[in-house]
Amino acid sequence: MANKFGGRPMGGGMGGMNMNALMRQAQKMQQDIADKKEELKAREYSAESGGGAVKATVNGSNELLSLELSPEIVDPEDVEMLSDLVTVAVNQALRAAAADAEAEMNRLTGGMGGML
Repeated sequence: MANKFGGRPMGGGMGGMNMNALMRQAQKMQQDIADKKEELKAREYSAESGGGAVKATVNGSNELLSLELSPEIVDPEDVEMLSDLVTVAVNQALRAAAADAEAEMNRLTGGMGGML
């Protein structure tokens, strides 16, 4: 029997694919992504600069958790260098967090992370 659009009856149109199974799979993927995002928020990432004189630790929520400075790096005559080293360490830690999140999402979504 044809439907009102002149085509085949609705329901078997996806090559026999079970729409309920597809919906369950999509819902599971959404839940897996939500779970992974929560897990990533709790992870910590550290980076160093100045040969280890400055160490920054951030979390997956892009929050700076700690900043460690070696006493010998604190020179009141060269605050600009200290500022540069802090910036480098924090940015490296943030990039590590972002790269980890992207890799985890790509692993879950098969590279479709940008589409979700």
